[in-house]
Amino acid sequence: MASPWKGAMDERTALAVTAVRAVETADRTRAFWTDADRAWASRAAAEVVGASASPAAFIARRAALALERLRERRHAVARLVRAWRWRPWVGGVVVAAAFACGAATDWIGGAQRINIVYSPVLPLVVWNLVVYAVLAAGFVVRYGEPSAPGPLRRSVAWLAGVARTIRGATGADGDPASRALVALAGDWTRRATPLYAARAARILHCAATALALGVIASLYVRGLALEYRATWESTFLDATAVRRVVAILYAPGALLVHTAIPDVARIAAIQAPGNENAALWLHFMAATLAAVVIVPRLVLAGASGLIERHRAAHLIDDLQDPYFERVLRGFHPGGPVRVQVVPYSFAVVPAAAAALEALLARSLGGNVALALAPPVAYGDEDAPIAAARDGAHAALVALFNATATPERAAHGRFLAALAASGRALVVTVDESGFNARWPDDVRRRDDRRALWRDLCADPGLAPVFVDLANPDIDAAEAAFDAAFEGPPA
Repeated sequence: MASPWKGAMDERTALAVTAVRAVETADRTRAFWTDADRAWASRAAAEVVGASASPAAFIARRAALALERLRERRHAVARLVRAWRWRPWVGGVVVAAAFACGAATDWIGGAQRINIVYSPVLPLVVWNLVVYAVLAAGFVVRYGEPSAPGPLRRSVAWLAGVARTIRGATGADGDPASRALVALAGDWTRRATPLYAARAARILHCAATALALGVIASLYVRGLALEYRATWESTFLDATAVRRVVAILYAPGALLVHTAIPDVARIAAIQAPGNENAALWLHFMAATLAAVVIVPRLVLAGASGLIERHRAAHLIDDLQDPYFERVLRGFHPGGPVRVQVVPYSFAVVPAAAAALEALLARSLGGNVALALAPPVAYGDEDAPIAAARDGAHAALVALFNATATPERAAHGRFLAALAASGRALVVTVDESGFNARWPDDVRRRDDRRALWRDLCADPGLAPVFVDLANPDIDAAEAAFDAAFEGPPA
């Protein structure tokens, strides 16, 4: 049954969760992040957030605690997380630099002349119109779906450190730390690329606005201290053509300042070497930049900011994932998950019990207390009913010996007695004795497994087959995960 748990996490929390997940999934041998570490993280997080906390809050706190411990151990993943955290000052630097570039514009020249045809406004207006056309075309083509960031957006992201290359972390050498780095890079890039695209778009829209404001500031500040003269000259255009060009170029500004563009006669009068005071044309230029660049870019920046905020708050908003389900099984503020193991008709040696506890811990969040009940004798199948109803235990494990041939009248009745308690029940078949007796008889083992599966089919259970003397850890962990998840609804 799929997990119904859902929750939303912000960007910083999602990065920590993704990092800890990469560590815990890559270090399957528990080389540097042991079962004890995992159990501690679950236990400590449960104690901090309390029983009433949401699953997302528990996972977030657990990731923060685990990442702090990894940082104390100077783990490479913790360093990478620190490098990848978004630094808001980067956006401020980009916007300030754009304003400075606009303010430093010196296109009007030392002769204090402003060419009304080729002014500082023309390149900005044309460039922004092209950008709007590209954005509109891209939106129509994608039907509003997010796209991967382009070169400019990737450059802004790189400045923040979010696109740094992980050198030497190929994972080919089997090093768990390297595999964790690769897993983190791949998972986080997949999750965060849409967020980075929206963030870079917001910054670039703000930067375009700042650039236009810088140009306007440059024009007016210079105009306060110096008198600038408006003129024009052209090899190919006459006064009529120039008037048509400036009427189109400055139309938004003329509408904004409620002033008509001068007529052809006035345009002809200021053809070089003629000129006039440039105040009116400065107003046209500033108003045109405001109408064509500043206002639209602020609107686009606001829209990108809303998208960025939404994506940052929902990088991980679905906990229907085997990893999260496993972690959430350890969400028990009152202490470890108590599991009662009831063997049927055989004695469990201490080493096998320890192996079973370690395997269960992997599927139950790492914080497990195993209680081994006395073996139920053959013919006494109703005995476990009272113990199974003990509310102190969260789950029951029916433990069988694979050397026995399953019988419905005995083993089946035993399972029915446990299932009648209404508690979570997992069937485990220990194959250690079977493998010791018939180590190479694969066919006999498969036939025996088929019998056990047939026995468990009636109560709707899937048996977990494991050699507790020499367990295949990955296979056993996956089997226990599936068993605790339960049959499909």
